[in-house]
Amino acid sequence: MTAPHTVVIGAGPAGLTAAYELTKRNATVEVFEADDVVGGISRTVERDGWRFDIGGHRFFTKVPQVEALWHEILPDEDFLLRPRMSRIYYRGKLYDYPLKAGNALRNLGMLEAVRCVGSYLWARISPPKDQSHLAGWVTARFGRRLFNHFFKTYNEKLWGVPATELSADWAAQRIKNLSLSNAVLNALLPKRNQKEITSLIEEFNYPRYGPGMMWERCAEHVEKRGGTITLNTRVETVHREGGRAVGVTVTGPDGSRRVAADHVISSMPISHLVLAMDPPAPPEVVAAAKDLFHRDFLTVALVVPEEFSFPDNWIYIHAPEVKVGRIQNFGSWSPYLVKDGRTCLGLEYFLSIGDELWNRSDEELIALGVAELEQLGLVRPGSVEAGYVVRMPRAYPFYDFAYKDNVATIRAWLEAEVPNVHPVGRNGMHRYNNADHSMMTALLTVSNILDGTDHDVWEVNVEAEYHEERGPGDHGTGRAAPVLPRAGVPR
Repeated sequence: MTAPHTVVIGAGPAGLTAAYELTKRNATVEVFEADDVVGGISRTVERDGWRFDIGGHRFFTKVPQVEALWHEILPDEDFLLRPRMSRIYYRGKLYDYPLKAGNALRNLGMLEAVRCVGSYLWARISPPKDQSHLAGWVTARFGRRLFNHFFKTYNEKLWGVPATELSADWAAQRIKNLSLSNAVLNALLPKRNQKEITSLIEEFNYPRYGPGMMWERCAEHVEKRGGTITLNTRVETVHREGGRAVGVTVTGPDGSRRVAADHVISSMPISHLVLAMDPPAPPEVVAAAKDLFHRDFLTVALVVPEEFSFPDNWIYIHAPEVKVGRIQNFGSWSPYLVKDGRTCLGLEYFLSIGDELWNRSDEELIALGVAELEQLGLVRPGSVEAGYVVRMPRAYPFYDFAYKDNVATIRAWLEAEVPNVHPVGRNGMHRYNNADHSMMTALLTVSNILDGTDHDVWEVNVEAEYHEERGPGDHGTGRAAPVLPRAGVPR
């Protein structure tokens, strides 16, 4: 049988993985990307010879297919083995992460550490009645004081709403037993019946020129095998007839045109996918799409002398007096991202398109970044030599209380009315996937298209354990594997 022709919407990790696998199996594919670069949020941005990793991307996975694909796309010599280090900045002090009991006790003070333990014990005896939101979920597991110290400020910066308005799904997906709580509790509570503390991975692979290197090379492979990747071209409409998608209309520098398709793999925001349908989706599906939201993101990258470097990949800023949420040191990711004698610090701000911070000029944002870096004491006044701003819309799917029902409504309609439209990836499924999860959704989707399998890609999820932790005796990469679907499970 002739292989079907597939249109892929979006050239991020999920979209390019799908295109790579399709061309590898001699199927025709056209990829359309609205931006002028590939990689999505996993791109590497270059300005004046400085390279910035948007959000930070560690390459580690326990999924053999993904591991093999990374090394198939990039040769081993293009990977660096990098040390993993993160810390928490809180009340003027840096907490190791994972935390050591001595460091935690010195920074908190013995009195506050005892109060944290008391708060934890009280939460175990009398947990909050409402654990549907992040505040209640975390407090029930760690106590009110640890929640206030190490969850509230950062998560409210990240999402822009009170922690009581965030679904507990976010916490269950991303938080395990916080290393700080383990350190404090194990230092002060009786030792019997305590399990060995899990720790974070210590090393990870990283492309020498940043994560974008992976996806730039992947795009080259796709095009060499006959696939096409068209940048600066937006999919405006997905046409459907007879219970299937039959093509898309794209708009780019040369105008609009219609492209026929046997299948459509979409990594564009699932809400945008619904709104692009022609004929339109029913009102209740459109309403569900319009009720899905994202959190946006920008990086202020500041060039400083190497003396202001730090060993961390990033530092989480749990300080309410500044707007910055996290600071990367690009030189700690790879020496190839920076220049001799200098490093570049990336101050990450979480915001929404159109708000006051998003609308500031680059010059105003650089001035804010410089002021906050000096306020935190991470550089001396006058040390910043240059600055750059990188904006990234729709970086994080927003987990409010309605998102799960909205996604279920959209998913059910797509499967019933356009079964040859396949959502994949983080924004494509409105799920906080990491790159390996996004890639797996693409690989399984290609298998469904070409092999007639019935993988339910929605079962490729992020389980309730934080990815970077490993347990005793686990000497692998340290990441908990995605939960993979069983072939042929009824949907």
